[in-house]
Amino acid sequence: MSYFKSNPYRVILFGFVFIIIIGAFLLAHPAASTSGEPQSAADAFFVATSAISTTGLSVVDIGKFYTLFGQTVILVLFQIGGLGYMIFIVLVMYGLGIRLSLGGRIVLEESFSSHPYEDVLRFSKIICLITFVFEFSGAVFLTLFWMKEFPLKEAVYLGIFHSVSAFCTAGFCLFPDNFCTYGNSIYFNCVINGLCIAGSIGFPVIYDIYHTFFVKAPEGEMLRKISVHTRLVMVMMPILIFSGWILIFLFEWHSPFPTFKDRVLATLFQAISTSTTTGFNTVNTGMMKISSLTTMLMLMYIGAPAGGTGGGVKSTTFGVLIASIFSVVSMKEEPILFNKRISAKIRAKAFAICTLAMLVIITDILILSATEKSSYIDIVYETFSAFGTVGLSTGITPSLSVAGKFIICATMLIGRIGPLVIGYSVWGRKKTVSIKYPQGTFMVG
Repeated sequence: MSYFKSNPYRVILFGFVFIIIIGAFLLAHPAASTSGEPQSAADAFFVATSAISTTGLSVVDIGKFYTLFGQTVILVLFQIGGLGYMIFIVLVMYGLGIRLSLGGRIVLEESFSSHPYEDVLRFSKIICLITFVFEFSGAVFLTLFWMKEFPLKEAVYLGIFHSVSAFCTAGFCLFPDNFCTYGNSIYFNCVINGLCIAGSIGFPVIYDIYHTFFVKAPEGEMLRKISVHTRLVMVMMPILIFSGWILIFLFEWHSPFPTFKDRVLATLFQAISTSTTTGFNTVNTGMMKISSLTTMLMLMYIGAPAGGTGGGVKSTTFGVLIASIFSVVSMKEEPILFNKRISAKIRAKAFAICTLAMLVIITDILILSATEKSSYIDIVYETFSAFGTVGLSTGITPSLSVAGKFIICATMLIGRIGPLVIGYSVWGRKKTVSIKYPQGTFMVG
C-alpha cells in the first residue's frame, strides 16, 4: 500500500487498468456474445479499454456481436469512465462511514482536473445528480423519437444506452451505420448534440453556472462571478465548434447531400461530435475529404474542456497555451486571461501536456506504420481518434493487428487519464530540491 500512498496518481492508473481487466473478462465470457462463443482476449481487452476511456472505437459491431449482457457491461464501463470511478469509491466509502484520505482527495481532484472542493461528498453527489438529470432527460427524448420505429421496450433501451453514451462522450452506438440513418432529423440532432456538449463542458462548469445564477447568495456576501475556467470554456468551445463546422462545411461543399439542410446538419454534427470527443457520426467518415479529416484531427487533438468527460489535451489547456504564446510574441512579461494572470506553473503544465501528447501520437504513428498495412492517413486518423478518445474511424479498427490493438489501447488509456498523470504515476512523488543551481543561458528559436 505504501507504493500507492507515496504517489496517489498511481491509484488513477492502476484503478483504470483493474476495471479494464474485469470488463475484458466479462466481455470474453460466452454469455456476452450472440454466437455463444467467447471473444478473443485481445478483442475483449480492446473494447473494455475503449469503453472505460469513453472512446467508442470497436473491433466488432456492438449491436450485433454482443448480447444484452455484453452491451450492459459496455454501458456500465463507459458510465464509470464518464463519471470517474473515484466518484463511486467516494460514495461507497462515505456509505460505510470511512473518510477519504488526503491522497484520495488529490486523486479525485486530478481525475476531474478541478480545483479542491472542501466537501468531497457533496461534490460527488452533485456530479451524480447532474449526470442523472441529463441522462434521464436524454433517454426520455430519445425514447419518444424511437417509439415511432421500434416497440416501446426496445425504444426505451435504445434511449437509455445512447443517452448515457452521448453524455459520457463515449460514442458507442448499437446501429451498424452509427447514426447515418437519422442525420436528417433536426430533433434527433438537437438531442444528441445537446447531450454531447453538456457532458463535455464538465461538471465543475455546470456546477459553477448553477451556483452563480440559480443559487441565491447569502446576505452580506459579494455578488458571485463565474470562474475564469468557466469563462475560458464558454469562449473556447463555441470557437472550436463554429470554426470546425465552417471548415468541414466548405471542404465537403462538393460532396453529395440530398438537401442543403442535410449538409448543414451533417457537417455541424461532425464538428460537435469531434470537438466534444464523442465520436458519433451521421456520415461515412471514410468517404470524407482529406481536408475535412485534417480539420477533425486538429479538433481531436485539442479535445473537450478539462473537468469533463471528453479527451484530448483539453481545449482549456490549448487556450492557456495560445495565450502564453501570444504573450511571448507580443513581448509581454506574462499572459493575461480575463484580467487574471496565468501562473508559470500552469503555463509549464500546459506546454508539457501538449508536447507529451504530440510525442505519444508521433510514436504511435511510427509503430503503427510498421505493424499495419493501412494507408498513412488512416493510421494517423486512428491514432488521433484514440488519443482524443473520440472513437471516429475510417474503418481500419477491425483489421488492426494484435500489436496494433494494444498500441491503440495504450493510447486510449493515456488520452483518458492524461499524459501528465501517467508521468506522475511512473516517476514518483514530488521531490524537494535542496540545492538551487545557478541559471544558465540556452540558445532557443
